[in-house]
Amino acid sequence: MSTPPAPSGPGATPEPPSGGFNPATGLNPGASLGGGRGTGLPGGPGGPVNLPSAGGPQPDPSRAAVTIATYDTYAEAQRSVDYLSDNKFPVEHTAIIGTDLRLVENVTGRLTVGRAAIAGLASGAWFGLFFGLIIGIFTNANWFGVIIATLLIGAAWGAIFGAIAHAATGGRRDFTSRSTLQARQYAVTVDVERADEARHMLVQMNWRASGAQ
Repeated sequence: MSTPPAPSGPGATPEPPSGGFNPATGLNPGASLGGGRGTGLPGGPGGPVNLPSAGGPQPDPSRAAVTIATYDTYAEAQRSVDYLSDNKFPVEHTAIIGTDLRLVENVTGRLTVGRAAIAGLASGAWFGLFFGLIIGIFTNANWFGVIIATLLIGAAWGAIFGAIAHAATGGRRDFTSRSTLQARQYAVTVDVERADEARHMLVQMNWRASGAQ
């Protein structure tokens, strides 16, 4: 049985040859676009375009939590969570959240080349002592002498490097400091389904702290 001819005329869409390019749709039904099988998307400079599968892993939604108490210091928030833990509350449902974070740098003293050398001397001495103990394990020579020698060498090199490192700054930081990250307020949050239980336990803690029965 012969195949009927394709419709012709001004409004007819030409039928592409088998496996060929279709000028009406711009697609080649016989080819795998984008370098992938059945993607239907053109490939880019980086290679084939892979579509995400519908059955792939999906991110878990965030747990809903409520704030049950706020504190001015981290120690107070920590004490509250510790109290919950001591009373068998599932603390994996809690969190401590600090708000209005700020970096506080406390200056501890003035730094000179001499002080930098002394600090380097101490660090080098500890490293030399550690290195000497390791060498002493695998040597038959005077063990005590090896430790003394490595300690002195480490201290000398530490002092030299400490002085050079500070001098290389050109006096741009002639002080020592200690930096801490602080928050203006700390909130204790608990998952919604456990919030009432945790809030009740913290009320009991406050009663006991105030001496109430």
